[in-house]
Amino acid sequence: MADSRTYISKTELENHKKPGDIWISIQGKIYDVTEWSLDHPGGPVPLLNLGGRDATDAFVAYHPGIAWQYLDKFFTGYYLQDYSVSEVSKDYRGLAAEFSKMGLFQKKGHVTCILLCIIALLFSITVYGVLCSDSVWVHLFCGGLMGVLWIQSGWIGHDSGHYVVMTNQKTNRFAQLLTGNCLAGISMGWWKWTHNAHHIACNSLDFDPDLQHMPFFTVSSKFFNSITSAFYGRKMNFDSFTRFLVSYQHWTFYPVMCFARINLFAQSFLLLFSKRKVPNKGQEILGLLVFWTWYPLLVSCLPNWYERVMFVVASFAVTGIQHVQFCLNHFSSSVYIGPPSGNDWFEKQTDGTLNISCSSWMDWFYGGLQFQVEHHLFPRLPRCHLRKISPLVKDLCKKHNLAYNCASFWKANAMTIETLRSAALQARVLTNAVPKNLVWEAVNTHG
Repeated sequence: MADSRTYISKTELENHKKPGDIWISIQGKIYDVTEWSLDHPGGPVPLLNLGGRDATDAFVAYHPGIAWQYLDKFFTGYYLQDYSVSEVSKDYRGLAAEFSKMGLFQKKGHVTCILLCIIALLFSITVYGVLCSDSVWVHLFCGGLMGVLWIQSGWIGHDSGHYVVMTNQKTNRFAQLLTGNCLAGISMGWWKWTHNAHHIACNSLDFDPDLQHMPFFTVSSKFFNSITSAFYGRKMNFDSFTRFLVSYQHWTFYPVMCFARINLFAQSFLLLFSKRKVPNKGQEILGLLVFWTWYPLLVSCLPNWYERVMFVVASFAVTGIQHVQFCLNHFSSSVYIGPPSGNDWFEKQTDGTLNISCSSWMDWFYGGLQFQVEHHLFPRLPRCHLRKISPLVKDLCKKHNLAYNCASFWKANAMTIETLRSAALQARVLTNAVPKNLVWEAVNTHG
């Protein structure tokens, strides 16, 4: 019997990958998600990044089984010509289906409830220490505790952005606002905007915002060519000022990480007060106002400016550990230029990530990021299961001769510094003239 389907080629599909015209392929069927991109819970960026190409593996990674029933209303009637599935993708999708049958995506454990109790305890101790003690050392200790609180609240914010950590969507949203906006001063809207793009285009120099840290850091000499950020929609000029900072980035990395939180504060406000559409913008702004009410008020209760500065620096410096952790997972891994491609989703995720080896009793410290490979492949999977599935992912990588990168915490730090040092030394020996000044970049650094 003759095939009555209408097919389009991959070249034709690639013509539909711009704002106002976004088509994607899922299991060989072509869907027009142009209008849906405006209301997509993950924002329009993931759809734009995957526009004009196969997005099956990404769809499997980010959506529960119930989402498949909603695809039909976006179906164009076209099918992708010569559609095929690689052996890696077949095994990956099979593994995802197996985890779903086991109910792992629904079994969240009690991690969030325990963390919320710990955060409440840390907050109470910190406030008590500031208000009821005259000791400088107690105040310094409380500043450090505040940093620990921000780290743990960050893990809840991260998890709640990937899956429902509470009993339902409303309480999940409350947990997001509480731990992200109110307690940490970070807009969850900003985090989801950048983090979803990072996951989709893991370690793409021009599509992944988590690698775009100029003028302070570059992980590759490819940045020296002043490439254009597809995420921010602007050229990242490598000027003389940037070259100077990058030349010493392996020395400035840890000091900058101690105060990296300032940038997150700034980026949260820049997004919320921009013209960009942000879901629940009013809630986001209100949450930040709560933070910028209680935190300055608590600091003002300290007896003098010396102790106030000491408290703030201690809280920022301790939280810097988490910022270092974010960098360890990707800075020393493989990078590329261009958008993510659907036919090597598994490979791009494993190539661009680094696991951190640690004992199970240290899982609280890493917040699940020690299993970065597993997390990138199965972002909806609660972190309490990541250690359990790690051997299965490792076996799958071994079967297809793919990278499964893992290093100790100290080795990962050494690898990151070596990556920064290599780029720094290359920046120093540049002989070509660099573009003109870009002080604006220093003020508006993203990442």
